[in-house]
Amino acid sequence: MNLIGISLNHRTAPIELRESLHLSKEESTELIIRLKESVLASGFVLSTCNRTEIFGFLKNGKSDFSPVLDALINFKKIENLRTDNFEKYFSCSAIKHIFKVASGIDSLMIGDSQILGQTKDAFQLSEDFGLVDSVMKRIFDTAIKVGKLSIKETLIGEGAVTISFAAVQVVEKIFSSLENKSALVIGAGETGELAATHLRDKGVEKLTITNRTYERAENVAKKLNANVIEFAKIKEMLHNYDIVFSATSFEGFILEFDDIKQVIKKRKGQPVCLMDIAIPRDINPKVSQLDNVFYHDIDSLNIIVNQNLMKRQKEIPKVEKIIMDEMVNFFGWYNTLDIVPTIKAVRDFFENIRSDELEKIKHKLSQENFDKVEDMTRRMLGRLLHNPTVKLRQIAETGENPNEVASISSVMKELFGLNNESNPSKTN
Repeated sequence: MNLIGISLNHRTAPIELRESLHLSKEESTELIIRLKESVLASGFVLSTCNRTEIFGFLKNGKSDFSPVLDALINFKKIENLRTDNFEKYFSCSAIKHIFKVASGIDSLMIGDSQILGQTKDAFQLSEDFGLVDSVMKRIFDTAIKVGKLSIKETLIGEGAVTISFAAVQVVEKIFSSLENKSALVIGAGETGELAATHLRDKGVEKLTITNRTYERAENVAKKLNANVIEFAKIKEMLHNYDIVFSATSFEGFILEFDDIKQVIKKRKGQPVCLMDIAIPRDINPKVSQLDNVFYHDIDSLNIIVNQNLMKRQKEIPKVEKIIMDEMVNFFGWYNTLDIVPTIKAVRDFFENIRSDELEKIKHKLSQENFDKVEDMTRRMLGRLLHNPTVKLRQIAETGENPNEVASISSVMKELFGLNNESNPSKTN
C-alpha cells in the first residue's frame, strides 16, 4: 500500500510554525483542489490548532513524500520551515497514525473530545471535492469507527479534556476564585463556546461573548445567560474584564501590545489574564512583558497537559488495542482487493461454460426438466468453487505473504486464460 502522510504537529514544531502553517477551511479547500489537480489521486488535509497533515495516494503510485511537502510549503510560503519539522508516514504507519489521531491519543490533550469531529470534517471536505476513492473511503470509515469505539469502550475521553478546559484550569491557578471575576470570550466557535461554558461552570458571573458575526455571539450568549458586545467595540470595552479568552480564526493579531498597555492603564494596575487559545494567535505575545498581565497561549498548557496524560496513561493501551484490531480488519479487507477480481473472473469463466452447455440442451428438454438441470448445475458449480474461494480469501486476508497471493492469482489467470485486468482501487 503506497499510502503516504506528512504531519507538522506539537511534537515537531513550536507554536509560531504551527500557527503559520494552520489552514482555514477556505485554504484547505484551495489546497485540496491543487493537490487533486497535480499530486494526489485520493487523500485528505487536516489542520487543527496543533497539527497540519496531508495523507493520500500519489497519482504516479509512488511512495515519495516530496511532491506533497513541496505542494504544502509552496502553498503557504513560510520562512524557516524545514522538512525535518514534519513526521513522515508510509503504509501501515500512515494508517496507524490516522487512527491514533481520530482516537485522541495523538493529541496534545490526550483524549481531546474535539479531534474526532475535526477529523470527520476534514474527511467530508475531501469527499465533497472528489478526492476519495474506495480505499480512502474505507480508511475514513474505519478511523471514525476507531474514534467512536475509543470513547465508548475506554475512559480516554472521560471528563473535559479540551484545550479550552485546560486553559480555564490555568486561569484558576492565577486567581484564587473565579466567582467575582468578569470574563470576555472573543470568538463563538466550538472552542470559544467551550471556554465560555467552562468559565460559567467555574463560577464566573459576569460573562460576555463577542464574535465577528454578532448573531453567532448572541446564540452562544443565550445558552449561557451571558452578555454580548459588538466585535468592533472590543478594544474600548476590554478594560472592564479580568479574564480575556480569545479563540478566533482571525488572520493576524486582534489585540496588539499598545492595546493591552492602554487596558492596564485604565485598570489602574489591576491584573488581567489573557488566554490566547487561537491558532494563529489573536494577541501579540509581547504583551507578556507588561506588568500585571498574565499572558498564556496553547504552549503554556504543558503542566495541565502532563497532569492529563498521567490520569489517562492507563487508558492508552486499551485504545491502542482497538487501533490494532481495526488495523487487522482493515488490512484483511485491503489484501482481498487483489484476489477478489480473480475469484470473480474464475466464477464468471465457469458460469459462462455452464450457460453455454445449458443453451445447447434447452430445446431438447421440457421446461420442468430444464429447470431441474439448471438448478442442479448451479448447485454443482457452487460446491465445486466453494472451497477454492474460501481458501483464496483466507490466504489474502492474513496478509502474511502478499507475493503468494499475487502468484496464486497469476497462476489462476494463466490456467483459465482469464484477462489480466488491474484493480483500479489499488492503483493509486
